[in-house]
Amino acid sequence: MLYSLLWLNNCFERNMKRLIFIVFLIPGLLIAQHTIKGVFTPAKEYNIALLYKVTPIISEYVANAEIQPDGSFEFKLDSTITKGVFRLVYAVPQEDYNFDILYNAKEDIELSFNSETGVSYSQSVENKLLSSYTTSMSMVTQSIGNYFRQNSGDTLALSSIFKTQKETQLSYEEAAEGTIALEFIKANKPFTPKKALDVKSYVSQLKKHYFDHVDFNNSILQSSSFLDEKMLNYVFGMTTKSLDDTENYKANIDVVCNEMKDAPNEVKRILLYDLWQQMVDLKIESVANYISEKYLMDIAVALNDQELLHTLILYKDLSNGSEAPDFALGHQEQKNIDGKNLLDINLAKTYVLVFWSTGCSHCLDEVPQLQEFMKSKNEIKVIAVALEDEPSKWNELSETYSEFIHVYGEGKWDNKIGDDYGITSTPTYFVLNKNKEIIAKPENFEGVQAFFEDSKKEE
Repeated sequence: MLYSLLWLNNCFERNMKRLIFIVFLIPGLLIAQHTIKGVFTPAKEYNIALLYKVTPIISEYVANAEIQPDGSFEFKLDSTITKGVFRLVYAVPQEDYNFDILYNAKEDIELSFNSETGVSYSQSVENKLLSSYTTSMSMVTQSIGNYFRQNSGDTLALSSIFKTQKETQLSYEEAAEGTIALEFIKANKPFTPKKALDVKSYVSQLKKHYFDHVDFNNSILQSSSFLDEKMLNYVFGMTTKSLDDTENYKANIDVVCNEMKDAPNEVKRILLYDLWQQMVDLKIESVANYISEKYLMDIAVALNDQELLHTLILYKDLSNGSEAPDFALGHQEQKNIDGKNLLDINLAKTYVLVFWSTGCSHCLDEVPQLQEFMKSKNEIKVIAVALEDEPSKWNELSETYSEFIHVYGEGKWDNKIGDDYGITSTPTYFVLNKNKEIIAKPENFEGVQAFFEDSKKEE
């Protein structure tokens, strides 16, 4: 009996020791970690870095790291951080200043980043492999371009380049077996002819086979910038000489949308919204509206994305050639205006609609210049909509610009007229023709001035 008790006691002590060991071991396992560290240059341009894990639909915040005076930073990743594609953000706006990192949860990552040359890796098999692949394939592509630019008739040389391209692709696919990088290497596989082609035939085949290996349903590709870059390169880079730029873009957009037709609406929304925004930024309104009307609005409806739908409709309504949103001009002391709406008046051949505010320093600088510029232009009428919290200062200042048609925008940023015109800052300008159709949206007074000076030259 005593022996049994001693034995049980020994077992208990051993089990307690084991339990204590496990209790201390578990936190150790949780904090067992890998790091992502590096150096930004020039260091003075950076303050903080943010790290996100990217999924096909959203980016999940992971951590932030202060960038030291020497440009160095470090993220410590514990065992709860699983492998995947991560995005490092180093400035705002975040969607413009970032780069992707492959993390396999097996290795530390060390990199350097320069605003001119981009990112390079000194430690990380995954990222060094993908970077090496990109560089190697770029060099082969450059050799093909050089061959065609030189109008060389040496088809053996061209065949040799194509052979190198094929072998390079295969060797990297083999080297990347079992890595996240393999997904990108396979998806980027270029068209490689079996024999030498003339430049016209090669470009035609390159365009035809551009998406052969791109899977828009691949979750790894969806979680990176790869699909976005592939789409943009095709839309802006593949041209047909018989079409103008606008028609080229539309034709290329149709091809891209056909390729991604089976992808989830959430993925298509992300890609097509970015493409739409690119066209907006480039002021190619007809193509931006083509994307929204043919594809993006339907996706917004399917996702019940009312905010996106409103954004697309507002942009279309404010595009050049559209009738300006109507609004009451209010009670004016000017003849033929009292109580009328914008679309009712017939006072000029051209109208400048300016949204301003008495509390806006830029407005107080530009509105007097606008008044001076318009003094000798009898066929142009200025309609000034003041977005204000209260009217006292406006009542005083509006008298200074007696030749303007004044409208009081009560509520400032919560004013319906401002909302209908998508106003987010003041001053904002629209130029309307006699039919109240939008014909220009100058960014500032200098833009207004340039528009009328250019119009005069064209007469």
